[in-house]
Amino acid sequence: MDLLDSKENRARGWFLAYTKSRQEKLLMRYLRYAQVAHYGPQIKQRNRSPGGRIRTSMVPLFSNYLFVCGDAEDRYRAICTGCVTRIDSVTDVDSLVDDLVQIQGLIDMEVPLTLQSTLSPGQRVRVTSGAFKGYEGVVEHRHSETHLIVSVRFMDQGVSVKLDDCQLERC
Repeated sequence: MDLLDSKENRARGWFLAYTKSRQEKLLMRYLRYAQVAHYGPQIKQRNRSPGGRIRTSMVPLFSNYLFVCGDAEDRYRAICTGCVTRIDSVTDVDSLVDDLVQIQGLIDMEVPLTLQSTLSPGQRVRVTSGAFKGYEGVVEHRHSETHLIVSVRFMDQGVSVKLDDCQLERC
C-alpha cells in the first residue's frame, strides 16, 4: 500500500524533517532500515559527463526536507539518525498529503519540474544555516538565485550575498 494513498496514514502524525545538507537520501536509507514510513520526492536529473555520456541520477525535489509519517517513537528514530537538524509537526495533515499526492502525480508524468520559492523581494528573512546563520536582511530579487541584503540602517547602504532559499526563513 502506498504511503500517500492510505487513509490510515492520514490519521497518523506527520512531521517535516529538516536535514543536514545533502543528507536526504542517507536519512531515507536509515528510516527504511528502521521501518519508519517516510516520503521524499525525487526527480530525474540528467547531466553530461566530461566524456560526453549522459548520466541520469535521482535527486531530491525538496533539498534539505523529508516527510516522516508516524508517532513520537518514529520521530525520535528520525532524530537519532544524526541527519536531522530540526523536525516539526504537521498540523494540517490532509492538506499536506493532498499536495504531496499532486506532486507525486507530476513526478510520475515525468514532466520537467522546477522548485519555486515563496520568498519574494522585499521580505525580511533570517538565515537559518551555514556561515551566515543568524543574520537578518531583506530579499533583494529572485530569478534562479536569492540575494539577501544586509543593511546598515542609519547609512541606507548595505551588502548582498547569494544564498539558497533553504537557508532562509521569514522573520
